[in-house]
Amino acid sequence: MQDVIIIGAGPCGLSAAIECQRRGLHTLILEKNCLVHSIYSYPTHMQFFSTPEMLEIGDIPFVSPNEKPFRHEALAYYRRVSQHYGLQIAAYEEATRIERQPDGTFIVHSVTRSGEPWEYPTRYVVISTGYFDHPNILGIPGEDTDKVSHYFQEAHPYAGMKVAVIGGSNSAVDAAMELVRVDADVTVIYRGKEMSQSVKPWVKPVFESMVSRGKIKLLLESKVVQIREREIIVESAEYREKTSLPNDFVLALTGFCPDRKLMLDAGVEMSGEMEKPVFDPVTMESNIPGIYVAGVIASGRNANEVFIESGRGHGRQIAEHIAGLMELEA
Repeated sequence: MQDVIIIGAGPCGLSAAIECQRRGLHTLILEKNCLVHSIYSYPTHMQFFSTPEMLEIGDIPFVSPNEKPFRHEALAYYRRVSQHYGLQIAAYEEATRIERQPDGTFIVHSVTRSGEPWEYPTRYVVISTGYFDHPNILGIPGEDTDKVSHYFQEAHPYAGMKVAVIGGSNSAVDAAMELVRVDADVTVIYRGKEMSQSVKPWVKPVFESMVSRGKIKLLLESKVVQIREREIIVESAEYREKTSLPNDFVLALTGFCPDRKLMLDAGVEMSGEMEKPVFDPVTMESNIPGIYVAGVIASGRNANEVFIESGRGHGRQIAEHIAGLMELEA
């Protein structure tokens, strides 16, 4: 039997595993994709908002020549940390159910990439599943067509194309600016009166310059109401009526939401408009004794509340509480 099973191998899950391992707890991480999959899914050339020091876990320095590190640096860093600590990670194995036993322990059910089912008995479970797998859906006709993506990796496939970018945050701004560099015809469509205040301060003036020079067309107080093969239909404060815009591709960069099914099935309660899991902020233990939450999953539907910088500390809180409980049992 494992002492702790951690579901999710993102930075916060890795941090929790390190802290548990440091306290002598037998720990296994189940990850349905690759190591730090959320970061892997970021745009290829993405630059973080944070400094390297704020992304560090396990007291391993994140050395970078850049004041703000890039995606590829973070991938290398978290690989190195995982190897340094010899973390046990079952990659491409998805946790499907947490079954509580009469004695208060758990069985975590999983399925491998090949479809093989497994069961892991464990004393404690940490859910650190992130949110990047579940984009916010617009719910409009045509959203399910091949020309629409909720993810942006790099600009090359869109060279010379007419591309609509839906959204007003960093992901939309970064994508629009990269698309301009491959001569795409870019229109950014956002429902707000102005772009999000969270846009990186060193990026915002560059974006605004591209808009003022006509490199990017910006439609504020606007929304796409239908996506067709060669056009999109837009409602906008700029137009008197619904308007058709020529279009080849749509990047719907409207954010993501956490998958709460695993928690709900295990009996973890949600509270408030943001549907945050119920947990003790000191120990991170949920309303189900022995089940903990770590990282962005603790923020409910507000994915901007918890970041790597703050979520990485959850592991220490959890490990200290579990270690204390096991000392009492001994």
